[in-house]
Amino acid sequence: MWAYIVDEPNGAFRRIELPRPEPGARQVVVRIHAAGVNPLDTKIRAGHAEHARQPLPAVLGVDMAGTVEEVGAGVTEFRPGDEVYGMVGGVGGLQGTLAEFVAADADLLARKPKRLSMREAAALPLVTITAWEGLVDRAKVNAGQQVLIHAGAGGVGQVAVQIARAFGAQVFATVSAEKRQIVEEYGATPIDYRKRSTAQYVAEETGGKGFDIVYDTVGGSTLDESFLAVKRYTGHVLSSLGWGTHALAPLSFRGATYSGVFTLLPLLSGEYRAHHGRILAEAASLADAGKLRPLLNPQTFTTDSLEAAYHSVAGGSLGKVVVCSKF
Repeated sequence: MWAYIVDEPNGAFRRIELPRPEPGARQVVVRIHAAGVNPLDTKIRAGHAEHARQPLPAVLGVDMAGTVEEVGAGVTEFRPGDEVYGMVGGVGGLQGTLAEFVAADADLLARKPKRLSMREAAALPLVTITAWEGLVDRAKVNAGQQVLIHAGAGGVGQVAVQIARAFGAQVFATVSAEKRQIVEEYGATPIDYRKRSTAQYVAEETGGKGFDIVYDTVGGSTLDESFLAVKRYTGHVLSSLGWGTHALAPLSFRGATYSGVFTLLPLLSGEYRAHHGRILAEAASLADAGKLRPLLNPQTFTTDSLEAAYHSVAGGSLGKVVVCSKF
């Protein structure tokens, strides 16, 4: 099969021929039609993602959508011809998705949403699992709650807005003025973080009580501000970027709780992988019900334009970048 490999940090993509993978026990060989590109992928390529444990040279890419070609022993939930999607490799020494085929753990896969194209489905796995693990698994989001999503127009943010809305929550999202329409179209109330301080929007939107759930998808000082925006006693702060040193006293003084989300852990440890497949199955149901759709970058990228795709993501492009296969 054909694949693209990066030999060294910030190295060029090099097309190579590799043996087509054979499915092991509980594995599925998938022909890849589209591969999502995440900021994580660009950090791995640059050699700046030690937590992903992906030594170079390597085939990059964690997300994909494609068609099942072959199933291994013990796989009963999928068969050749099934359209699937998932976050299946690209970290921990696992082959990535910038390839013609991948042998994926069946537990990590779900059937592709019927309502979405391969390109749209490939945009969802990492960001959807990250949003779901925080909002649903940790914070138990439910109807009637007030939820604040930081960076609501970002990759994780726009999916988090939609998931919280699907569970019946009233959703607010910090966003710059030029992106407010995006979160409004997803049903959230935009908060211009450049014009209103945390104290101001907490007072104006919650009567000073704070939000039931605050999801930080930015990190740094945004996490510190999240501790000040959460509701007293019952509030829950989430973060998918809990880097750095943070004072927990403001959170403790509010009697609130905190959870970190590390989406890569099942891929790296081999544990809890089936939960990722279940999340994506639930997400597919939401997508088919019209409650979840990815925000795609308007530019179409293929395996012939990998450099441009990665450059776009590294530059902070709006909308999810997806590479469609031309193998």
